[in-house]
Amino acid sequence: MDIILIPGFWLDASSWQEVTPIIQEAGHRVHPVTLPGRESVDADRSGVGLRDHIDAVVRLVDDLPADAQVVLVGHSGGGAVAHGVADARPDRLTRVVYVDAGPQPDGDAINDQLPVVDGEIPLPDWSEFEDADLVDLDDELRAAFRARAVPEPRGVAYDPISLHDERRYDVPITIIACEFPSAALTEWIAAGSPFTRELAKVTHVDYIDLPTGHWPQFTKPVQLGQAIVSAIG
Repeated sequence: MDIILIPGFWLDASSWQEVTPIIQEAGHRVHPVTLPGRESVDADRSGVGLRDHIDAVVRLVDDLPADAQVVLVGHSGGGAVAHGVADARPDRLTRVVYVDAGPQPDGDAINDQLPVVDGEIPLPDWSEFEDADLVDLDDELRAAFRARAVPEPRGVAYDPISLHDERRYDVPITIIACEFPSAALTEWIAAGSPFTRELAKVTHVDYIDLPTGHWPQFTKPVQLGQAIVSAIG
């Protein structure tokens, strides 16, 4: 299968470097993505929005052979990008795997509360994150993360996602639950939580629990790779 790895905010393709060997050893082709505006700290991010990130991955899907079995893996904010691609190309995808993320409802922004500095969103101070985000992210990992972090384009976080094709609900998905156990997600769905209203519409959902913080590609990369392989089947 062709596995497209979509990183979350502040990260580029190299953030998957400890995860990709596990997937490749299972016989899959891996395509980690660096999204527009995240090429470097000095890249031009002005005018880059969520649609630009979705379209970049759509182009990658379109460039793969027509008979390719394509799986998207989206971490954090990359999950919204993956869901946008599922909306644009539902007939091209075998599965979408969400890593500590889920499908974004139409009209919602990924996170329009993040602080903007000079028109972009730098990685905030650790004090801005919840304790659950930072589980297992020790001082060494935090320093390495901050050293590699690239500011996020404002539009990616603040733009509402626009979805049109309800066939996206027929694309099977797997959620790799890190910060919160899958049991909590199913309880929120049953309670009609706004947070899970798009997830509740998906026809086929599997869950894999990987207890750690919000960045398992750093805190538990081997286990994350194994979970992705398991999700792919």
